[in-house]
Amino acid sequence: MAFNPKRKKLGQVFLADANIAEKEAEYGRGRNVLEIGPGYGTLTERLCAVAESVLAVEKDERLYRYLRQSMHRRNLRLVNMDFLKMGDDEIRRSNVNILISNIPYNISSRIIGWISSHDIPAFICVQKEFAEHMSAGSGTRDYSNLSVMCALKLHVVEMMDVSRYCFRPVPKVDSEIIYVKPLGTQMEVEEERMISLLMQHKKKTVRKAFVSIRKSIGMEKEAIDRMLSGNRYIDRRVFKMEPEELLDLARSVSVDLRKRGLE
Repeated sequence: MAFNPKRKKLGQVFLADANIAEKEAEYGRGRNVLEIGPGYGTLTERLCAVAESVLAVEKDERLYRYLRQSMHRRNLRLVNMDFLKMGDDEIRRSNVNILISNIPYNISSRIIGWISSHDIPAFICVQKEFAEHMSAGSGTRDYSNLSVMCALKLHVVEMMDVSRYCFRPVPKVDSEIIYVKPLGTQMEVEEERMISLLMQHKKKTVRKAFVSIRKSIGMEKEAIDRMLSGNRYIDRRVFKMEPEELLDLARSVSVDLRKRGLE
């Protein structure tokens, strides 16, 4: 089956470099591996050669049929499903203890969210720019809500650059293999939402950012001023605050809003 033009709806480009696949597969040696979006099976084949078992989840029915016909490995379980709609029962049944994948570009953020909420480490290949945003520090241009959430919830290590020419069709950007391990940080939904809202106005001071999001949190300017009165972060620019400081601010504000009955 030839490498067909990518289907942009699914964010499909396919790893074609066997050397890269072999390096990725080594992280799964002797382990129970989850692979998301196996595509044409370049990585899957190498994983099956070294892993205890491989659970490969492919959304594209055409690719799933191809894999069923071309790959017959005793330790491979293929599932034709949108991974983001798959429950944890399948993961538990397969005793998955590591995720190794070349992640479809268009679901990278959602996969990172999944990893952060599961006690499963991962070696994944993502767009290099995406990896840079994940690791960006406060005060930098790339510092974003993704950076904050990754710093709070994950241990992230940049492992290896991967050229765009290792994929077919050739994408416009290079990629990077990263190691990601959940930290087990517990955060309330309203705290995550608060940080996300603030980071949408990251160049503003905390006070001005809260004024900008006042409709989203159901507060008037006067109430915001009262709430932030004496707050040590009030004159800080959001994008210069460390992730831990943003979480501290979000927690204190969320508590205040609950007391006021506004959440």
